[in-house]
Order: sequence, then C-alpha cells, then structure tokens
Amino acid sequence: MKKIIIFTIILIFIPFFIIKIFNINNIEEIQLKYINNINVRVKRLETNEIQTIPLEEYVAGVLAGEMPIYFDLEALKAQAVASRSYVLKRIEYNKNNEYDVVDSVLNQVYLDNEHLKEAWQEDYTKNINKIRLAVNQTIDQYLEYDGQIIDALFFSTSNGYTEDSDLVFNLELPYLKSVESSWDEETSSVFNSTTTMSLQEFYERLNLKYQDKLIIEILQRSNTNRVLKLKINNQEFNGRTLYEKLGLRSTDFEIIQNNTNVEIKTKGYGHGVGMSQYGAQGMALKGYKYDEILKHYYTGTKINKIY
Repeated sequence: MKKIIIFTIILIFIPFFIIKIFNINNIEEIQLKYINNINVRVKRLETNEIQTIPLEEYVAGVLAGEMPIYFDLEALKAQAVASRSYVLKRIEYNKNNEYDVVDSVLNQVYLDNEHLKEAWQEDYTKNINKIRLAVNQTIDQYLEYDGQIIDALFFSTSNGYTEDSDLVFNLELPYLKSVESSWDEETSSVFNSTTTMSLQEFYERLNLKYQDKLIIEILQRSNTNRVLKLKINNQEFNGRTLYEKLGLRSTDFEIIQNNTNVEIKTKGYGHGVGMSQYGAQGMALKGYKYDEILKHYYTGTKINKIY
C-alpha cells in the first residue's frame, strides 16, 4: 500500500517540477511600451540602408550598444533618458534631411535585436528584459533646459571632472558645464591608460619632421587638467588634435619619451562633455536614482515627457 502511495505522489509531482524547470529556462520576454508614435530614421553604415525605427525600440538598441549590460538599472535608466533626449534633438536638427542619425559612435551606437540574439545567445531574454525595463520605466521622458530639448552628450569615463562644452566643441551650452565626477576611478577599468608607439610613428601621425629629441611644452590646461594647448618641438597644437590624430583616450595626458618610443599616459576615456557613464554607474551603486544622476551631469535641466 505504501509503495502505491509513494508511486502516486511521484506521478503527481514529477510533471509539476518539469513545468517549473521549463518556466525557469523560458523567461517571458518583456515587451516595450509604445505611448508615442515617433520614429527615428537610422542610417545603417554597413549597408547604407535607412531604417525607420520606433523611438523606444531605438532607445533600447542604443542602451545595448552604449552601456554595459551589467550596469545598475538606475544607470541604464539615466542613459535611456539621455539617449532619448539626444535623438529627439537630432530629429529636430535633421527634419529636412534624409536621415536623423547613423548607427555608430558618430551619433549613438545602435544594435538591433538580431545582432543582440546572436551576441547574447542564451542570455538574450534576461539581458533584453533588463534593457526594456529601463526603457519602459522612463517611457517618453527627455531632458529639457529653458523649455528646449537638450543636446545630451555623454562619454565613457571622466578624469574626476567633466568638461565645459565650449572648451571641447567651441559650443557654449549652460547645461554642459564641468562638474565633479569622483566615482569613475572606482568603477572604470580605463580610468588610467598608457599608449605606446615608436617615435617615428608619433612624428608621422602629427606630420612632424623626425628629431631624436622630443621636446614637449604644455602651454595651457583647463581647470579639469585637460590639455588645451601645447608645443611639440616648437610647433603648437591643441589637445583635441592630439586626441584625434594619436587615438588617445582623453585630453588629460602626459607625453614621455623613452629612447626611441613615446609613452602617453591618459586619465579618463572620451571627450569629457556631459554624462560620464562610469560616473553614472558609480552614483547608482551609491544609491542615487536616475533623475539625480541626470540632474548632476546636466546642469539646470529637468525631466519632461513627450506628451
């Protein structure tokens, strides 16, 4: 009799556990909310095709392309609002043009679902759900200053401070002012970097005549220690030129000759204007909410909704 009872219990509970296991391995995919009917015209650089993508789907693809998936949800939400603001501003700028943005770092990196399924494999549903949660929880939200959508620039890692927009892009915007960002050093693996190249390559990249002795004279640094002007073997450059021509990670740099090589030590990663992504992650880990992160990096702005 006992054997029959045990057998009956097994028959009842085995299907139950099978269903449980099946449900664990097949997480339901969160769907994006579509409150607005705004579309983004995205030029895919690989194919030159212009795709029309719903705004919130575009923001989700940008989150996947621009911010590490392991970041805290509040940092992802801050990025979602910044990226939505950025593209809404580009839609304003490009209303009479063929497309609004390209899908690369020239604007914002956008990755579609097919790419993400291939890249994430078995983690796709878990990862896309985190992305879509950040998008849905900030649905329709954008940043404005004085009633206008802001140009919400962002970058990877600060050197401890963000930079004024006019010192980098010759464009003075009241909401893109230098602020402290002390969290980056703890959160970013690229806070400090060293680039090494031969002296010959160094001169070639800067179109300078080869000399055995490299003479560096820093003429001007910003208040955040980023190089604005310098002389190399008596020829003047600005820091941005070296950043671009030498492929540096930051304009906060130090150049050292080591025999026939040149070592360039940098602090931070990116142009330095707007929101530091690793700074946002650091703030989130300290308990700051996404709106507090955004208000810190975009001076004097407020969050508004499309409708």
